[in-house]
Amino acid sequence: MKLFWKNDKWEFFGACGDGQKFEIHGINVWKHDWVSLNEPKAKVKDPRYGQSFEFHVYKMEHEGKQVTFAAGEFSNCMWGFYVRA
Repeated sequence: MKLFWKNDKWEFFGACGDGQKFEIHGINVWKHDWVSLNEPKAKVKDPRYGQSFEFHVYKMEHEGKQVTFAAGEFSNCMWGFYVRA
């Protein structure tokens, strides 16, 4: 049985160095636990260099607010973040 996800399209949200303050919808990604979701990896492209990646999909929560995102390293300690389009 194949599972279909509501939206498998991802758009670039931003990038930052490891540990640099970075927020997705008001939640700092480095100050909260990422929970890996049982979903297919997000197929994304680095907007700067066009390289293709497959990033894991996560969720994080803070003060009742939940955010789903895909994240991974473009290069050593340089992270890219994507949200559903």
